[in-house]
Amino acid sequence: MIEPAVATARTVVFTKTLRDSHRGLLGWTAGITVAAAAYASFYPQLAANGAAQAESLPEGLRDALNMNDISSAAGYLGSTVFGLIVPLLAMFFGAAVGARVSAADEESGTLDLLLAHPITRTSLIVQRFAALVAAATGIGFIVWLAMLAIRGSAELTAVSVGQFAAQCAHLVLLTGCFGALATAIGAVTGHRGTVFALTAVVGAVAWAAHTFADSIGLGWAAYLSPFHYYIDSEPLRHGIDVGGAAVLLVASAVLVAAGTYRFNHRDLA
Repeated sequence: MIEPAVATARTVVFTKTLRDSHRGLLGWTAGITVAAAAYASFYPQLAANGAAQAESLPEGLRDALNMNDISSAAGYLGSTVFGLIVPLLAMFFGAAVGARVSAADEESGTLDLLLAHPITRTSLIVQRFAALVAAATGIGFIVWLAMLAIRGSAELTAVSVGQFAAQCAHLVLLTGCFGALATAIGAVTGHRGTVFALTAVVGAVAWAAHTFADSIGLGWAAYLSPFHYYIDSEPLRHGIDVGGAAVLLVASAVLVAAGTYRFNHRDLA
């Protein structure tokens, strides 16, 4: 009878987190998917005009915004849909859900009640972060299905089913990375406001480093940004970048581990 009880304790927080958050997760999924599908469907109308407008921009700005090949399906999607809109929403999702891993309960005063149950602090963090990853995976899968649904009507057939899958897999990894950052900040500070503020600041700096580092002679700074490993290998053309995916996975693991370590050594009284 002990083994089933242990197995239940190892998963109860994971399942309860998904169950209690299902309405919010459905809202995030719908919002991100609709935004991705809507902007992707504009490709036939915007590709030609967008290319002409891009040509009028300074070369450095075109390079920074990845707008040199906006007339192709992969170029359009990589510079707008998956290059700006969707990853921005993914960052917000990671911050919002990551803040609930521990900071929300600590701030509301319910963390002590939760930890009074037979669950360790480490298990709490790991299970709730696993729920975040599961939700991010679900969002990535639904976005992939949406891209396939409009692929023909939006003239996106130049991007294969596998290439869309690769891009959505990279999206899941980016979401997990920002979720891990938010989880770590929440575990260290215990304040949701701090989680949102610091995650937003880090996200903005990371995006700026990825986008403008080369233009200002700081090309090395782009390698410090998760956006570099998310999009610069062009998954919509070349499929999954194993190296970039590994960097995002390792970064997420390190952030969660560091946050968990600090959480275990804090006085939560």
